[in-house]
Amino acid sequence: MGEKRLFHSVAEQITDLIENGVFPVGARLPGERELAERFGVSRVTIREAEIALQAIGRIEIKTGSGVYVSEKQPGDDSQLPDVSAFELTEARSLFESEAAALAAQNISDDDIVKLERLTKEMGSADDAVSTEADQQFHITIAEASGNAAIVHTIKTLWRMREELPDVKAAYDSICEVDNSTRTTEHQEIYDALSARNPPAAREAMRRHFRRLIEAMLNETEKRALEEVQQRANESRERFLSPAQIS
Repeated sequence: MGEKRLFHSVAEQITDLIENGVFPVGARLPGERELAERFGVSRVTIREAEIALQAIGRIEIKTGSGVYVSEKQPGDDSQLPDVSAFELTEARSLFESEAAALAAQNISDDDIVKLERLTKEMGSADDAVSTEADQQFHITIAEASGNAAIVHTIKTLWRMREELPDVKAAYDSICEVDNSTRTTEHQEIYDALSARNPPAAREAMRRHFRRLIEAMLNETEKRALEEVQQRANESRERFLSPAQIS
Protein backbone atom coordinates (compact mmCIF):
# COMPACT_ATOMS: atom_id res chain seq x y z
CA MET A 1 0.00 0.00 0.00
CA GLY A 2 2.86 2.38 0.85
CA GLU A 3 4.42 2.01 -2.60
CA LYS A 4 1.00 2.49 -4.22
CA ARG A 5 0.47 5.72 -2.32
CA LEU A 6 3.96 6.81 -3.29
CA PHE A 7 3.47 6.61 -7.04
CA HIS A 8 0.05 8.25 -6.69
CA SER A 9 1.73 11.10 -4.82
CA VAL A 10 4.35 11.47 -7.57
CA ALA A 11 1.61 11.41 -10.22
CA GLU A 12 -0.20 14.21 -8.38
CA GLN A 13 2.99 16.29 -8.19
CA ILE A 14 3.64 15.85 -11.91
CA THR A 15 0.01 16.83 -12.59
CA ASP A 16 0.50 20.02 -10.56
CA LEU A 17 3.62 20.85 -12.58
CA ILE A 18 1.66 20.32 -15.81
CA GLU A 19 -1.21 22.51 -14.65
CA ASN A 20 1.17 25.23 -13.47
CA GLY A 21 2.93 25.27 -16.84
CA VAL A 22 6.27 23.98 -15.58
CA PHE A 23 5.78 21.07 -17.99
CA PRO A 24 3.83 22.79 -20.82
CA VAL A 25 1.38 21.03 -23.15
CA GLY A 26 3.32 19.15 -25.83
CA ALA A 27 6.61 19.33 -23.92
CA ARG A 28 8.85 16.33 -23.35
CA LEU A 29 9.16 15.36 -19.70
CA PRO A 30 12.62 14.91 -18.17
CA GLY A 31 13.93 11.33 -18.17
CA GLU A 32 13.13 8.78 -15.47
CA ARG A 33 16.46 9.27 -13.71
CA GLU A 34 16.07 13.06 -13.50
CA LEU A 35 12.49 12.78 -12.26
CA ALA A 36 13.50 10.14 -9.72
CA GLU A 37 16.14 12.50 -8.32
CA ARG A 38 13.71 15.41 -8.35
CA PHE A 39 11.05 13.59 -6.33
CA GLY A 40 13.40 11.43 -4.26
CA VAL A 41 11.93 8.11 -5.40
CA SER A 42 12.99 5.11 -7.48
CA ARG A 43 12.79 4.96 -11.25
CA VAL A 44 10.23 2.16 -10.86
CA THR A 45 7.96 4.56 -8.96
CA ILE A 46 8.39 7.16 -11.71
CA ARG A 47 7.49 4.56 -14.33
CA GLU A 48 4.36 3.56 -12.42
CA ALA A 49 3.35 7.20 -12.00
CA GLU A 50 3.77 7.81 -15.74
CA ILE A 51 1.69 4.74 -16.60
CA ALA A 52 -1.06 6.05 -14.31
CA LEU A 53 -0.89 9.51 -15.90
CA GLN A 54 -1.02 8.02 -19.40
CA ALA A 55 -4.13 6.05 -18.42
CA ILE A 56 -6.02 9.26 -17.61
CA GLY A 57 -4.71 11.17 -20.62
CA ARG A 58 -2.26 13.51 -18.92
CA ILE A 59 0.82 12.28 -20.80
CA GLU A 60 1.78 10.14 -23.78
CA ILE A 61 4.55 7.56 -23.58
CA LYS A 62 6.17 7.24 -27.01
CA THR A 63 8.48 4.26 -27.30
CA GLY A 64 11.94 5.29 -28.38
CA SER A 65 11.11 8.99 -28.13
CA GLY A 66 10.16 9.79 -24.56
CA VAL A 67 7.24 10.95 -22.46
CA TYR A 68 5.24 14.00 -23.54
CA VAL A 69 2.52 16.13 -21.97
CA SER A 70 -0.70 15.44 -23.87
CA GLU A 71 -1.90 18.20 -26.19
CA LYS A 72 -5.43 17.80 -24.81
CA GLN A 73 -5.64 17.50 -21.05
CA PRO A 74 -8.52 15.64 -19.35
CA GLY A 75 -11.38 17.90 -18.42
CA ASP A 76 -10.01 20.72 -20.55
CA ASP A 77 -12.62 21.09 -23.28
CA SER A 78 -12.20 24.82 -23.72
CA GLN A 79 -9.77 26.57 -26.02
CA LEU A 80 -7.78 29.52 -24.78
CA PRO A 81 -9.16 32.82 -26.11
CA ASP A 82 -7.20 34.78 -28.68
CA VAL A 83 -6.04 37.74 -26.58
CA SER A 84 -3.23 40.24 -26.88
CA ALA A 85 -0.44 40.63 -24.35
CA PHE A 86 -2.01 43.94 -23.31
CA GLU A 87 -5.42 42.36 -22.66
CA LEU A 88 -3.85 39.55 -20.66
CA THR A 89 -1.76 41.92 -18.58
CA GLU A 90 -4.79 44.10 -17.86
CA ALA A 91 -6.71 41.02 -16.65
CA ARG A 92 -3.77 39.83 -14.57
CA SER A 93 -3.53 43.23 -12.92
CA LEU A 94 -7.20 43.15 -11.94
CA PHE A 95 -7.21 39.61 -10.57
CA GLU A 96 -3.72 39.37 -9.09
CA SER A 97 -3.86 42.71 -7.29
CA GLU A 98 -6.96 41.62 -5.37
CA ALA A 99 -5.48 38.14 -4.87
CA ALA A 100 -2.42 39.75 -3.28
CA ALA A 101 -4.59 41.82 -0.94
CA LEU A 102 -6.53 38.73 0.12
CA ALA A 103 -3.33 36.68 0.46
CA ALA A 104 -1.87 39.31 2.80
CA GLN A 105 -4.66 38.47 5.24
CA ASN A 106 -4.29 34.69 5.02
CA ILE A 107 -0.68 33.92 4.07
CA SER A 108 1.23 31.37 6.16
CA ASP A 109 4.78 31.64 7.46
CA ASP A 110 5.78 28.78 5.15
CA ASP A 111 4.47 30.68 2.12
CA ILE A 112 6.38 33.78 3.21
CA VAL A 113 9.58 31.72 3.29
CA LYS A 114 8.76 30.23 -0.12
CA LEU A 115 8.14 33.65 -1.67
CA GLU A 116 11.45 34.93 -0.31
CA ARG A 117 13.28 32.03 -1.99
CA LEU A 118 11.42 32.53 -5.27
CA THR A 119 12.20 36.26 -5.26
CA LYS A 120 15.91 35.44 -5.10
CA GLU A 121 15.61 32.80 -7.85
CA MET A 122 13.99 35.36 -10.16
CA GLY A 123 17.34 37.14 -10.29
CA SER A 124 18.98 34.08 -11.85
CA ALA A 125 20.84 34.51 -15.14
CA ASP A 126 19.21 31.24 -16.27
CA ASP A 127 16.00 32.26 -18.07
CA ALA A 128 14.30 28.92 -17.35
CA VAL A 129 14.98 29.21 -13.62
CA SER A 130 13.90 32.85 -13.54
CA THR A 131 10.66 32.23 -15.46
CA GLU A 132 9.68 29.24 -13.36
CA ALA A 133 10.35 31.20 -10.17
CA ASP A 134 8.24 34.08 -11.50
CA GLN A 135 5.33 31.76 -12.24
CA GLN A 136 5.54 29.96 -8.90
CA PHE A 137 5.70 33.33 -7.10
CA HIS A 138 2.36 34.42 -8.57
CA ILE A 139 0.72 30.99 -8.17
CA THR A 140 1.83 30.83 -4.52
CA ILE A 141 0.17 34.19 -3.85
CA ALA A 142 -3.02 32.99 -5.54
CA GLU A 143 -3.03 29.84 -3.41
CA ALA A 144 -2.36 31.88 -0.27
CA SER A 145 -5.60 33.76 -0.95
CA GLY A 146 -7.45 30.61 0.10
CA ASN A 147 -9.94 31.06 -2.76
CA ALA A 148 -10.11 28.16 -5.24
CA ALA A 149 -11.84 30.28 -7.89
CA ILE A 150 -9.02 32.82 -7.77
CA VAL A 151 -6.41 30.05 -8.01
CA HIS A 152 -8.12 28.56 -11.08
CA THR A 153 -8.44 31.94 -12.77
CA ILE A 154 -4.82 32.94 -12.22
CA LYS A 155 -3.53 29.54 -13.36
CA THR A 156 -5.58 29.95 -16.55
CA LEU A 157 -4.14 33.42 -17.11
CA TRP A 158 -0.66 31.91 -16.76
CA ARG A 159 -1.58 29.28 -19.34
CA MET A 160 -2.37 32.11 -21.76
CA ARG A 161 0.98 33.74 -20.97
CA GLU A 162 2.87 30.53 -21.75
CA GLU A 163 0.76 28.88 -24.47
CA LEU A 164 -0.33 31.77 -26.72
CA PRO A 165 2.70 32.31 -29.01
CA ASP A 166 2.31 36.07 -29.55
CA VAL A 167 1.70 36.70 -25.86
CA LYS A 168 4.67 34.58 -24.82
CA ALA A 169 6.92 36.37 -27.33
CA ALA A 170 5.82 39.76 -26.00
CA TYR A 171 6.49 38.78 -22.39
CA ASP A 172 9.83 37.16 -23.24
CA SER A 173 11.02 40.27 -25.08
CA ILE A 174 10.29 42.40 -22.02
CA CYS A 175 11.81 39.97 -19.54
CA GLU A 176 15.08 39.99 -21.50
CA VAL A 177 15.65 43.68 -20.80
CA ASP A 178 14.11 44.33 -17.38
CA ASN A 179 15.09 41.42 -15.17
CA SER A 180 16.51 43.65 -12.43
CA THR A 181 13.41 45.87 -12.40
CA ARG A 182 11.16 42.83 -12.25
CA THR A 183 13.11 41.43 -9.30
CA THR A 184 12.81 44.74 -7.44
CA GLU A 185 9.06 44.85 -8.02
CA HIS A 186 8.58 41.31 -6.76
CA GLN A 187 10.65 42.19 -3.70
CA GLU A 188 8.21 45.03 -2.99
CA ILE A 189 5.27 42.64 -3.33
CA TYR A 190 7.01 40.20 -1.00
CA ASP A 191 7.69 42.95 1.55
CA ALA A 192 4.01 43.92 1.63
CA LEU A 193 2.91 40.30 2.01
CA SER A 194 5.44 39.53 4.72
CA ALA A 195 4.14 42.61 6.58
CA ARG A 196 0.62 41.23 6.03
CA ASN A 197 -0.48 44.59 4.68
CA PRO A 198 -3.38 44.13 2.19
CA PRO A 199 -3.45 47.71 0.75
CA ALA A 200 0.33 47.71 0.25
CA ALA A 201 0.24 44.26 -1.37
CA ARG A 202 -2.53 45.34 -3.74
CA GLU A 203 -0.71 48.52 -4.74
CA ALA A 204 2.67 46.78 -5.18
CA MET A 205 1.07 44.25 -7.53
CA ARG A 206 -0.68 47.02 -9.47
CA ARG A 207 2.57 48.94 -9.88
CA HIS A 208 4.24 45.80 -11.21
CA PHE A 209 1.65 45.31 -13.95
CA ARG A 210 1.37 49.03 -14.73
CA ARG A 211 5.11 49.14 -15.38
CA LEU A 212 4.88 45.95 -17.43
CA ILE A 213 2.22 47.46 -19.70
CA GLU A 214 4.34 50.60 -20.10
CA ALA A 215 7.37 48.48 -21.03
CA MET A 216 5.27 46.61 -23.61
CA LEU A 217 4.07 49.90 -25.11
CA ASN A 218 7.65 51.17 -25.35
CA GLU A 219 8.78 47.94 -27.01
CA THR A 220 5.85 48.06 -29.45
CA GLU A 221 6.67 51.67 -30.36
CA LYS A 222 10.36 50.81 -30.80
CA ARG A 223 9.57 47.93 -33.16
CA ALA A 224 7.09 50.01 -35.14
CA LEU A 225 9.71 52.73 -35.64
CA GLU A 226 12.28 50.14 -36.69
CA GLU A 227 9.85 48.74 -39.28
CA VAL A 228 9.12 52.22 -40.65
CA GLN A 229 12.86 52.96 -40.86
CA GLN A 230 13.50 49.67 -42.65
CA ARG A 231 10.77 50.35 -45.23
CA ALA A 232 12.11 53.86 -45.76
CA ASN A 233 15.62 52.53 -46.33
CA GLU A 234 14.31 49.95 -48.80
CA SER A 235 12.42 52.66 -50.72
CA ARG A 236 15.47 54.92 -50.69
CA GLU A 237 17.60 52.11 -52.07
CA ARG A 238 15.05 51.34 -54.77
CA PHE A 239 14.09 54.82 -55.96
CA LEU A 240 17.17 56.92 -55.23
CA SER A 241 19.96 54.55 -56.26
CA PRO A 242 22.31 55.84 -59.01
CA ALA A 243 21.00 53.20 -61.41
CA GLN A 244 17.44 54.48 -61.06
CA ILE A 245 18.17 58.19 -61.56
CA SER A 246 20.89 58.02 -64.20
